[in-house]
Amino acid sequence: MGARCSKFSICWFHSHLKTSVLESSDLENGGKGEKNAWPSFGEFSLEQLKVATSGFSSDNIVSEHGEKAPNVVYKGKLDNDRWVAVKRFNKFAWPDSRQFLEEAKAVGSLRSERLANLIGCCCEGDERLLVAEFMPNETLAKHLFHWENQPMKWAMRLRVALYLAQALEYCSSKGRALYHDLNAYRILFDNDGNPRLSCFGLMKNSRDGKSYSTNLAFTPPEYLRTGRVTPESVVYSFGTLLLDLMSGKHIPPSHGHFSNEDGMELVRLASRCLQYEARERPNAKSLVISLMSVQKEAEVPSYVLMGIPHGTASSKQPLSLTPFGEACMRIDLTAIHEILEKMGYKDDEGIANELSFQMWTSQMQETLNSKKHGDTAFRAKDFATAIDCYTRFIDGGTIVSPTVYARRCLSYLMNDRPQEALADAMQAQVVSPQWPTALYLQATCLFSLGMEGDAQETLKDGTNLEAKRSKN
Repeated sequence: MGARCSKFSICWFHSHLKTSVLESSDLENGGKGEKNAWPSFGEFSLEQLKVATSGFSSDNIVSEHGEKAPNVVYKGKLDNDRWVAVKRFNKFAWPDSRQFLEEAKAVGSLRSERLANLIGCCCEGDERLLVAEFMPNETLAKHLFHWENQPMKWAMRLRVALYLAQALEYCSSKGRALYHDLNAYRILFDNDGNPRLSCFGLMKNSRDGKSYSTNLAFTPPEYLRTGRVTPESVVYSFGTLLLDLMSGKHIPPSHGHFSNEDGMELVRLASRCLQYEARERPNAKSLVISLMSVQKEAEVPSYVLMGIPHGTASSKQPLSLTPFGEACMRIDLTAIHEILEKMGYKDDEGIANELSFQMWTSQMQETLNSKKHGDTAFRAKDFATAIDCYTRFIDGGTIVSPTVYARRCLSYLMNDRPQEALADAMQAQVVSPQWPTALYLQATCLFSLGMEGDAQETLKDGTNLEAKRSKN
């Protein structure tokens, strides 16, 4: 294992990443050089979609509004094993079948990496359904307002803003500048963790569409005055989304981790979008240009920034994972913190042995105080202080503790420093080769760095070692 870990370095990491931020001109037809073509738009029978959604089972509902909403979105699987999102409208939503088909075909002609593309529809009797690409990694609202592990990283928030602006610019260039109900629930994340704009909002309002938006905070003043929607109205809604990305309704401002300069740039852009007079707002192309200049960590894939498992390796789970292993797989740093806290120093022979033989010198007392303060900060989730204290303990050189390396490793991860975290996890293994925790933490670091194959192998090693220890 030690030999395998020696190859992980910052240079290796950067040399194997591809730029994830594309220019707007590369978005159509899958991007420049993209071999994966989207299926052409087609019509489905009601029976096909019933089969795909298991009879429109409530278990397959993915819409945030629930089963009683007028329009419900289901997850479905077609005959060719392709996952899709199926939107089933209220029976009175589109009384004119011809209008529905024309709208669906127009939206279905769009193809972009920034959209969750429409690939089909169904129009039988009173039934009106749309079929789109399925996005497996939740909505922006989920990640921004209801995060369970860690708040969304600043670099990812900037990327969401750019990709959304690129989606709007692409739609405008194709004559579909109007987007209804633009909000955080309309932005979805694909297999690669990239944000996509739902195509459903591109459909013109049907008869039951009583308002421009379900949330007045997103509704432009001109709609409230006249009931009319313009491309500038969409830019207004985009401005409210920028404000959400900056703060997040349920996220303390301290969790944003952005510089004053970055923050002010987005505030200025949002204020331009939210101008009372529609003509004073920027267009989509201007938004793209402004947001391109503020992007961070453009070379890092979205799934890494999002902490989303990626690739075929992550979808297979041949191991029976322990709670620690499950937490590593999910990159659930909060759960790992709880595990390390409960574990304490019971597997750490280094400190006990050293204390038995060392004299109580002033240097020794100072070193132990650094560890004590580090443990207090670690328990209080003050990870920056924990890093400082544990570093003083380690640099003292009096005692070698794999547990301290493990705790500093997690503290580094909590501070978005996966490379330093990986080095500590590897050092913990050097000190204690038969300690599964060191391998589990290495796996977590590798998942954070997007190195899926190596992470899976290391997770397997840790799981096997823990199983072996439990038998002894």
